[in-house]
Amino acid sequence: MQRSIAGLLLYQDILASEVGIALIDLLQAIANGDRSQGNALICLTAYGRFFRALATANCSWEEYAIERVLQAENPFSIEVQKLDCARSLEPLEKQLSPTVVLAARQDLESLYILYTCGQYIPGWVERIGGRPVCWLECSIDKPQSPIVSALRSRNWGELVDDLARYYQQTGVGIFGKYRAFRWQDRPIGIAHPDPIQLEDLIGYDLQKDTLIGNTKSLLSGRPALNILLYGGKGTGKSSLIKGLLNYFPDSQLRLLEVSKSAMINLPTILDRLAELPQKFIIFIDDLSFEADDEAFKALKVVLEGSIIARPKNVVVYATSNRRHLVREYFADRPRPQDADEMQMWDTVQEKLSFSDRFGITLTFEPADQPKYLEIVHHLATSAQLLMDSDDLDRQALQWATRHNGRSGRTARQFVDYLLGESVAR
Repeated sequence: MQRSIAGLLLYQDILASEVGIALIDLLQAIANGDRSQGNALICLTAYGRFFRALATANCSWEEYAIERVLQAENPFSIEVQKLDCARSLEPLEKQLSPTVVLAARQDLESLYILYTCGQYIPGWVERIGGRPVCWLECSIDKPQSPIVSALRSRNWGELVDDLARYYQQTGVGIFGKYRAFRWQDRPIGIAHPDPIQLEDLIGYDLQKDTLIGNTKSLLSGRPALNILLYGGKGTGKSSLIKGLLNYFPDSQLRLLEVSKSAMINLPTILDRLAELPQKFIIFIDDLSFEADDEAFKALKVVLEGSIIARPKNVVVYATSNRRHLVREYFADRPRPQDADEMQMWDTVQEKLSFSDRFGITLTFEPADQPKYLEIVHHLATSAQLLMDSDDLDRQALQWATRHNGRSGRTARQFVDYLLGESVAR
């Protein structure tokens, strides 16, 4: 097992974690161990660290090893993502460097030794430590994908082609593990994204269908447009975008939220995403700018393009409460006596037309009373809230008057309030 670890050529990062480091230390303690008191304590202590690391990760050694192989980010897994899908039936050696493929196969055989030999570790520790130890077993309740079933039943060296197809379809590293992200100098995975469902968003059906259709184009590799969603607060603009992840659950769609303060990094973000197999929505919420804002210039480059073309796997979906995204003041407008009148009007027009640089603009009008009540009734039905219809209408209208006006957000807050009251009773 120690030689298998030392001989890894591409997959070394699999053991660059708390579990991996604890395993290396444990194997060293076992290799050096005899039944003397000192060595017994060293071995038992090392096993305790290894067991704790696995328990913290909430998996057995076998589950950990498989998960790390599937998420491995190395020259082999990165390059197979760039392969032409039309040539997927050709041998990998014809599409990649034969040496890299050979190194991947050799590493996978070594990792399979680690995977299968893990079962012997408790026995070795018990013989040296002189006392029985626990061992975390594989969970049989977790659903198994075809690639996981193959890794559990076959020598990993035989699965190079299967893993290559998996990497190509699913991705590796953080983009294979998560579907939603936020940008903080780098992509940060979100383990539990918003569970909002598009069918729970009532009204604005045309806007919803347009958003879904454009996202389908993105996923299929056809040209897709950047979209601006603007309108009143609480109309569901952000929820529609977040709901797309749940509408396309088993797809390559990824959602990356970029705050206004991080928008100056947009060119860097595009470079990071350009060669990945996944399809990305860059989500910018509550968008507006001052005239000299650096973020304005960064987004303008992304929307209009620069010397570097916008990646085909990336679109920008932005929400705003303003139709004109760049704030304009009366003082900005030229006066007839100004000598540079034409140039000043050019500047004003550039500000006003910035939103037109989005390929599609979707408008969200405030909900009228019938639409507001329709949303309330739908949410109440979904929540299995039993209440007289007329009483529900009366209280919903009172809630809207006393709080934030008629909107989808107000309807959600009202129904959540009723649910809380019913539980309290």
